[in-house]
Amino acid sequence: MNAIYWLILFVALLVIEIITLGLTTIWFAGGALAAFVVAILGDNIWVELTVFCVVSFFLLFVTRPAAVKWMNKGRARTNVDSLIGRTAVVTKAIRNLHGEGEVQLDGMTWTARTSEDSAELEEGKQVKILKVSGVKLIVAEEAAEI
Repeated sequence: MNAIYWLILFVALLVIEIITLGLTTIWFAGGALAAFVVAILGDNIWVELTVFCVVSFFLLFVTRPAAVKWMNKGRARTNVDSLIGRTAVVTKAIRNLHGEGEVQLDGMTWTARTSEDSAELEEGKQVKILKVSGVKLIVAEEAAEI
């Protein structure tokens, strides 16, 4: 009888995954399928629950990062995300403690801050954009090429 419950749980989790497409319940569906197999082989409920938990969390923590990376492989970064990793030029010295700093990128001026509060960058320096926080670019000085 336990096998039927595991099969129902498996199908329900698959339906939820198909509806949401969020890569959230598919890992637990794998655990339910493994527990279903164990139930058919005739083990007790505690073994089935253990197999469900172990397989579900294994799939969640080991295969999910690879699956997410594979699913986002062709995704083009747009808007603000496309700025990350690009190079800009400091047009007004960046001093976090004084609330000053600007960079220019593609003809546009952006307010900028360094990732470390104590770091200061002078005009003319090339910086790499690390992230965007609100309307400010968080930058770091680019390493000099050898």
